[in-house]
Amino acid sequence: MKQENSCVLEHRLYQGDYRLLKLSAPLIGPLVQPGQFVHVKIPRLEQAVLRRPFSVFKADASGLSILYKTVGKGTAALTTVADGEPVNLIGPLGTGFPTAGNGKTPVLVAGGYGNAALYLQAARLPVKGVAFFGGRTSGDVLCVDEFEALGWEVRIATDDGSLGRKGFVTAALDEWLAEQESGVRSQGAGGGEQNETFQSLELFACGPNAMLRAVGDRALAKGLTAWLSMDRNMACGVGACLTCVIKRKTAGGWEWARCCKDGPVFNAEEILWED
Repeated sequence: MKQENSCVLEHRLYQGDYRLLKLSAPLIGPLVQPGQFVHVKIPRLEQAVLRRPFSVFKADASGLSILYKTVGKGTAALTTVADGEPVNLIGPLGTGFPTAGNGKTPVLVAGGYGNAALYLQAARLPVKGVAFFGGRTSGDVLCVDEFEALGWEVRIATDDGSLGRKGFVTAALDEWLAEQESGVRSQGAGGGEQNETFQSLELFACGPNAMLRAVGDRALAKGLTAWLSMDRNMACGVGACLTCVIKRKTAGGWEWARCCKDGPVFNAEEILWED
């Protein structure tokens, strides 16, 4: 983790209400792993004591990019930042997605602009798979061209049916999983081999908590591994304030885990969801 006075290289509208902020950050950029985030001190928000956490969209040796939507005072103030202006960052923070090649076929599931947090994972995984993007409407489905340029198949679902399949992204995932399971079962007579083929799927998800729980439940029911980037409000970003805790299963019951430090990425089988 480092603190760095970065410089705004580019700040523009990306799509609809979404904006792209590109920062020169040679100290932090090279260290970023998929699924990690940065804590940003937003200029002209002096009344706010706390920084704001943002998932990293893209990162390299020179810096990083953030993709965000205006949803409150912090992001509203961020929209006023101009090219060339300094922005102070702390990062990279959190525990991200595993990326080591393990012979499995990756499946990405994103709700809203959760796909921004999955881009680095898609870029760095040694095997390309299928990415499922969901949004309320077509204007909320982002980064399709970027993911396809990496070699990923992208399947889309929108609540209003304005793009792709109408309905939740988990419904599109259900259909695809059923196709894969059915196709595996129809090949040959070796049940063990068929099961091994389906079990090679590995899920990575980022989005609203309801979607994360649905993805995790499906994975566990089918014996698949799923990595979930948990959606929690973060205050300090470094594990000190305990405002972003979730319940994590243990051998004897459960314990509190901090999304900002122990996560935000957790294995679905670790999470104890509260009804």
